[in-house]
Amino acid sequence: MSSAPIEIETGPNPTASIVLMHGLGADGNDFVPICNELDLGAIGPVRFVFPNAPVMPVTVNGGYPMPAWYDIFGANLVQREDEAGLRRSLASIEALLAREKARGIPAGRIVVAGFSQGCAMALLTGLRHAERLAGIVALSGYLPLAATTAAEASPANRDVPIFMAHGQRDGVIPIARATASRDALAALGYPVDWHAYGMEHSVCMEEIVDLGGWLRRVLA
Repeated sequence: MSSAPIEIETGPNPTASIVLMHGLGADGNDFVPICNELDLGAIGPVRFVFPNAPVMPVTVNGGYPMPAWYDIFGANLVQREDEAGLRRSLASIEALLAREKARGIPAGRIVVAGFSQGCAMALLTGLRHAERLAGIVALSGYLPLAATTAAEASPANRDVPIFMAHGQRDGVIPIARATASRDALAALGYPVDWHAYGMEHSVCMEEIVDLGGWLRRVLA
């Protein structure tokens, strides 16, 4: 990763962790404001971990270097995927999860989350993680390496709850890509809590309210 993650604790001695990956071209600061909007007081102190993706040339953007979890070769997103880059970032996120567990947060109290490219990383990591997680949050993204998911999925997370949300007017990742991912996950038996909002490639307050309620349930 390009630098150490940003960490925010809502109180001393956190009892749960939310690891949230940003989107392409952003950094860990992008979702820091969400800490104050989710209303998680009922579940006790929470540690938010906002990793920073490495800076790399991104093919679809003319090779311009920017923070990215993996390269994007074209607008189709899944026709040709940067499997090596995806798996490198998977290893980095797994290291963060191991660090949270070493600090006393059990896997069952950890949520992996992400927006856009970060959503892809949350799904890639969460479905393959060897211990049962509290949940996966997939915002405005899609399922990467879909063809390998069934073979590589962790038995421990076969029933992990997934909060999946997308903008109906998303011009970056069309909602059809997200619904195809939702349907693929449902076909594999995952419990997907699906939400669509009248927004573009962004986050809205209605979504944050819904997400807060879902987090309070899975971390209760």
